[in-house]
Parts: sequence; structure tokens; C-alpha cells
Amino acid sequence: MNSTPTPTPTDASGSGTTTLWRNARLATMAGPVAWGWVGHGALLVQGGKLQWVGAESDLPVDLKPDAEVDLQGALVTPGLIDAHTHLVYGGDRAAEFELRLQGATYEEIARAGGGIRSTVTATRVASDDTLFQTAAARARTLMAEGVTTIEVKSGYGLSEAHEARCLRAARRLGRELPLAVRTTSLGAHALPAEFEHRADDYIDAVCAWLPAQHAEGLVDAVDAFCEGIGFTPAQTRRVFDAAQALGLPVKLHAEQLSDLGGSALAAEYGALSCDHLEFLSPRGIAAMQATGTVAMLLPGAYYFLHETHLPPVQLLRDAGVPIAIATDHNPGSSPVLSLLLMMNMACTLFRLTPEEAFRGVTVHAARALGLADRGTLAARQRADFAVWDVDHPRALAYRFGVNPCRRVVFGGVERAREA
Repeated sequence: MNSTPTPTPTDASGSGTTTLWRNARLATMAGPVAWGWVGHGALLVQGGKLQWVGAESDLPVDLKPDAEVDLQGALVTPGLIDAHTHLVYGGDRAAEFELRLQGATYEEIARAGGGIRSTVTATRVASDDTLFQTAAARARTLMAEGVTTIEVKSGYGLSEAHEARCLRAARRLGRELPLAVRTTSLGAHALPAEFEHRADDYIDAVCAWLPAQHAEGLVDAVDAFCEGIGFTPAQTRRVFDAAQALGLPVKLHAEQLSDLGGSALAAEYGALSCDHLEFLSPRGIAAMQATGTVAMLLPGAYYFLHETHLPPVQLLRDAGVPIAIATDHNPGSSPVLSLLLMMNMACTLFRLTPEEAFRGVTVHAARALGLADRGTLAARQRADFAVWDVDHPRALAYRFGVNPCRRVVFGGVERAREA
């Protein structure tokens, strides 16, 4: 494949300028054909949207675009979507990594005051600018691999003021980087030290914070950690009731370490996604199937924590539950910043096919965020796409340790490599 760079015209979002991107292999992820494959295709972009996608031979004969880009046979896919991250936090937890290698479990470390609480301490003392700059550096690493949309959760402030600071930093990412950012309030992530032995009081506080977060425009969804070292189903229900009263969608960290029935509970509220799911039961699968809730698998955390209980992938397939894949980037259980590596792990650890893994970071990831305008290459979708130095998208899950992303277009505008 010829990788000689081709000059690209500027196409500002909202502009009437039309740009034809041609001579490409397209994995559109749309339609009945595997991968939505178009062997010699083209895309017409106008005003930040895809106006036409298909075989180059089917282009209208009278088409006169304002500019053309010859992609020289490169692979083009939808921009990648990392739909579960905890990108805003202070410090790191490398010391805990060493402890786990010596035999300590994630739960033991958490109960001894480490884990999430140690990150809360570091987050609270970090300045607003430090929180933003460190999160921006992490986001740029993801962006370099073709990521155009991410979700960012709070959950490391665990007080009204500090949770709001984290959400503001996440919103700032979306304003200052060429990246779409969805924010999720995860106050019910862990019990802070000042609420020791008062979990119900803390849940009252989390519910009380939500209206102000919503009024300030900081929240797109609400999440909780329903687990033995997190919060009970009854406490989770209270958080979801508060979210529902504000018209906010919910999602849930569920069935990661045990089966508390969180997935079925979340499905009652029409959850966008249930995430982790190593201990997901047939009852939970049936509930998710009935409501269209996405199963968000997080192979980075599974790998990093040396888990052995696999999520029930075949049962999810049989039920037709959509499967998404994400990095779950966080300092304690998945300090990974490569969605390409997560595709490989989803295949090697969870036995997804390469196409399933790729749908998990495009089509189904968009669905897990409640977004219908991205994840595929089709007319009227956002013009978010990545250009790759590989012949076929299966190679994106096959390789790891390399980044074949040649260029990225976000909202119709090519992103500078240093963005």
C-alpha cells in the first residue's frame, strides 16, 4: 500500500464545502455484508457529515466536489469509540500493582485503605489544571489510535465539590481537543473515608449532588459500582431513581467480582450498558436482552487483575445482546491507553471474532453511549473516520504494540497529529 501523505483540504463543520475521499477500502460496519465491506469505495463529506458512502463506481456522474483526496487504497473505518474510561484522576497506583504480584487481592488492597480511596486522596489535592492536563495527555494517546469519541466517568472526587471538578475537567477535554466527550457521574464508586460505616448517608449525598451537576450541564449519564466492595442493589436503586427523576440515562458496573443481580436491576431502568459482567447470570442476560442494554466487556481489567472467571460471551451471542469493548482506563485495575490492544485481548481472552471486537469499539460502543449518529460509515452520520496502513480491519485486532493509524478525520476536519 502506498503510504505517501496526501494534502487534505480544510472542511469546517457547518461549511457547505464538499470533499470527496476516494480510492479507499471501506469497512463501513453498516449493512448485511461482513464488515460492511466496500473494496473500492469513496466518501463524500459536507458540513461535518457524511453525505454519501459507497463503491466509487456508483458515484453520481455529475458530482463536482470542491476538493478530492486520493487515499491510495488505504483502509477507512469509522472513528473508534472508547465508551468506558475513568480518565480524570490524580496520581497512580504502581505500588499496588507490585502488591498484587506478591499475592494481595484487589479486594484486600481496597479494604486496607488502598485502591480507589488512595486515588481519591491524590485527586482531591491536584489542581484543576493538573487534572485537565494529565487527562488531556491520556486522551491524546487514545486519539492517536483513531479514537474520536470517549466517555469519561467521575468517581475519584467522592465529594460534591471534587466530583464537580472532575466532571468539569472532562467537559473541558471536549472543548479543547478535537474529540467528542460524554460525561458520566459516578459518585457511587466507593465509600470515602469521611463516610466510613455510613454508606446509606453517602448515597443520600450522591443523590443530592446530581441536580446541581445536571443543572450545570456536567452529566450525560449516571453510573454506580454495584458490588460487595461497592454498593448494594438497594443503594444502587436509589441512585438510579435520582437519575431517572432528572431524565438522565443510567449504566452500571455490574457482576465484576460476584453476582448481585445488578444487571437485571439496571435493565429495569433501561440502562444504556452494564459493564464488566464476568459473573453475569442467565437472568441478567435475559433482562438485558429485553431492554436492549449493551454488554460492555473490559478485557484490560480482566487481564490486569488476573481474573479467571470469563464473561458468558456465548450466552450473550445466543441472546443477541450487543457487545461493546472499552479500555476502562483507570489507575488501579486497567491503566491501559490502547483500544487496539483491547480488541486483541477481547479476541484472545474472551474469544470474540475480530469483527465482533471491532463492532464493539464502533457500532455497539456508540449504542452504549446512546449515540445514533456515529459508529458506522453511512449517509447522515458524523464524518468521524480513521485511515489505516493495513489491508483489512481484522489486522487491527491481530497486531498489538504498533499503531497503524495514518490519519483521523473528526467532524469532517482532518486532525493534526499533535492534537
